[in-house]
Amino acid sequence: MNWDFINDDWTIRTVKRDAYDLIVIGAGAAGLTAATTAAALGKSVLLLEYSDRVGGTTAISGGMVWIPANYKMRQAGISDSLEAARDYLRRLVPGCDQDRRMSAFLARGDEAIRFLDKHTAVKLRPVSRYPDYYPELPGATAGGRVLEAVPFDGLALGDDFALLRDPLPEFMLFGGMMVSRDDLPVLRRVGHSPRAMWHTAKLVARYALQRLRAHRGTVLVLGNALAARLLKSARDLGVEIVPKASVTGLDTRDGRVIGVRVEHEARTRSVRVNDGVVLATGGLSHHPDLRQDYVPAAAGHLSAAVSSGAARGGVHLALDVGAQRSAPSSSLRDALAFWVPVSEFKRADRHSAVFPHGVTDRAKPGLIAVNREGRRFVNEAVSYHEFVRAQLCDPQRAIPAWLICDRRFLWKYGLGRLQPFTLSIRKELASGYLKRSATLEGLAEAIGVPADAFCQTVRTFNISAADGLDPEFDRGGNIYQRHGGDSDHRPNPCVAPIEHSPFYAVAVRPGDLGMAAGLITDENARVLSVNGSAIEGLYACGNDMHSIMNGAYPGPGITLGPAIVFGYLAARHACGDDSRGPLGSPAGTRAVGP
Repeated sequence: MNWDFINDDWTIRTVKRDAYDLIVIGAGAAGLTAATTAAALGKSVLLLEYSDRVGGTTAISGGMVWIPANYKMRQAGISDSLEAARDYLRRLVPGCDQDRRMSAFLARGDEAIRFLDKHTAVKLRPVSRYPDYYPELPGATAGGRVLEAVPFDGLALGDDFALLRDPLPEFMLFGGMMVSRDDLPVLRRVGHSPRAMWHTAKLVARYALQRLRAHRGTVLVLGNALAARLLKSARDLGVEIVPKASVTGLDTRDGRVIGVRVEHEARTRSVRVNDGVVLATGGLSHHPDLRQDYVPAAAGHLSAAVSSGAARGGVHLALDVGAQRSAPSSSLRDALAFWVPVSEFKRADRHSAVFPHGVTDRAKPGLIAVNREGRRFVNEAVSYHEFVRAQLCDPQRAIPAWLICDRRFLWKYGLGRLQPFTLSIRKELASGYLKRSATLEGLAEAIGVPADAFCQTVRTFNISAADGLDPEFDRGGNIYQRHGGDSDHRPNPCVAPIEHSPFYAVAVRPGDLGMAAGLITDENARVLSVNGSAIEGLYACGNDMHSIMNGAYPGPGITLGPAIVFGYLAARHACGDDSRGPLGSPAGTRAVGP
């Protein structure tokens, strides 16, 4: 196996044919699902990816897939219904009841994962204890709607393991070891539990053996496992995957998309398509000319989504042939983005990067967030989407916000890009990413907030926090918030005093995990024109498609769930096989092993 990333001959793959049944542009979860589904239906498929890696934002994400009333949760003994899901969604998602695409997602989500389970290497399992983000609302569940990929051995990809996008370095240990959701609480007990010590020793020993055979750990979890399983499926089913390919335009005839124009290896050529083209290039996050229409100026430009590097994405390609896109947003309430607070830093190679503060630190006991006035402004344990919405409600004072903790918290939980049990923080202090002071007054000066107000904020918080209480925001007041805390900490997994000098701070600003704005589509993922009719032969899914969630964030995996379902629906419709129920497979359907 060739792990020399300077000589990237392994990526040199050319378009082998003049025509395919389906052409998919973009190799994240949505694009890979569409390609894999069509290939399983016996179709010839070309998958074009602008970057040199496959997996998109999926590969660096938590990999959660939100599918209400799925059969996996029923097998696990967890009850749910489509009626309950609709009741929950209509309280959060604008226009939910009138959106035929939402109805299609709910009605056919279970069908999509059954199809993948039967015909591909994609194996999902329910996360039984991962609540919806607004658990107090009718119709919410405490877990099971969200699915995750079963861990995957990267060596099963062979040479294609090098084609899979690596996770973020900040989410791996020892330069390449992925850590599962179940391993995290065990690792925090190292030094306090012989069982935790033994478990950790086994993980490290396993990782050391894996590094003898690969450029990083080969036990893949979270979004990397999902992307790997989709890549394995696509390859086994005969999908032609061409990285470093730039699609410069769509060819049309009589209003129908009949092919694409591709630049690859210094050549430009047209490739015809029989059934359709699926756009799944990742959306508008890194296209400021369009993004600015959907987010307030105060939100800035930061994004935790992967950029393919393409100057023009799928939305641009569709607009060129008369497609319709989301109407511009007029207010914060209508902003069409999926938010996450991010902190900015530079990696060792001097490239700028952001760390998404999703679930790793904000809800843990012993941290608060303060604004420019040195005061708390939000329940820090709410969802990442709601945290940023609170910032945007008062941008002059809450952007940036500062996450505040003490020495004990930093060692046990980490903070931002700093992982737990970090022995040296000199680089982060020197770069200014991390602020430190022996006193609260000194930390206030370091972060530029009024010392009197800041010290009073911390001291007031500490009085009640000693008893696990938060009278100001009721932090830890519902099962979602407690899920993000530390279950070993009593009496409140989200609340503890900040009292062990020195004290630390990291600045966070709004960032997006992807845009909810995109191309207007129908319930089969067909792209609609400006006059409302379908553009024949053109489909969009993933973040290229205007989200069915319409800017709301009801639970974990509400981007990947629809991405997979509409990738599946797009492929079935384009290939002329829109029958309901995947178990009665059409002639020629192929399957791959687990």
